[in-house]
Amino acid sequence: MGELYALDFDGIICDSCGESSLSALKAAKVRWPNLFDGVDSATEDWIVDQMHTVRPVVETGYENVLLVRLLLESRTPSVRKSSVEGLTVEGILENWSKLKPIIMEEWGENRDALIDLFGKVRDEWLEKDFATWIGANRLYPGVSDALKFASSKVYIVTTKQSRFADALLRELAGVTIPPERIYGLGTGPKVEVLKQLQKKPEHQGLTLHFVEDRLATLKNVIKEPELNQWNLYLGNWGYNTQKEREEAAAIPRIHVLELSDFSKKLK
Repeated sequence: MGELYALDFDGIICDSCGESSLSALKAAKVRWPNLFDGVDSATEDWIVDQMHTVRPVVETGYENVLLVRLLLESRTPSVRKSSVEGLTVEGILENWSKLKPIIMEEWGENRDALIDLFGKVRDEWLEKDFATWIGANRLYPGVSDALKFASSKVYIVTTKQSRFADALLRELAGVTIPPERIYGLGTGPKVEVLKQLQKKPEHQGLTLHFVEDRLATLKNVIKEPELNQWNLYLGNWGYNTQKEREEAAAIPRIHVLELSDFSKKLK
């Protein structure tokens, strides 16, 4: 008998908010150059700063690009092109799932095109200035050693593009996880990945653990009776709010996990 850990990446292993916010700002300037024409560096700094607050709503990286523009519109009503009035950071946190389809339609945006753009901007930054790109990310304390010395079978299950997760694991953690153990963007919803993992013959008899920082994702797992054998954890150091942590604590299937306990568990 052994343990299998399926780990989310952003918000569990890596605090990538600095990098993803800066990449999203770069991408937004490429996508909507006219809107960002007269935007000064103080406004840009404010946007990047606010991105740390709204980060819990992001499920897939491209949403960061939409959030950058929405924050610009909330700060500078003169550039507003959406029907969303009186926008605040709190309002974005509360209503993102409703706001996203509205603004996507009003701005005439396409999910795949934004994913592609966000990936390209990151690739360019990575190629031109690898050290700065890496430096805009940080691993959570203790995680690097926990991964290096893990006696459990570890899989990465993330909505990040696999190549970026792989580069960060190598550079920041000094860890190489085989590509077949990294399920990145494009490998399907996380619930489907968990189903695949539990069906593998070599995983029969293992105790299954899924560590995630998005409460909505854990709730999706709970809805699938097929996934009843997974132990579920909400990492309280990740991109979630106090309200979400309290809600998770009231759900019997979910364990709210501390960072120090997570590192101990992996080892």
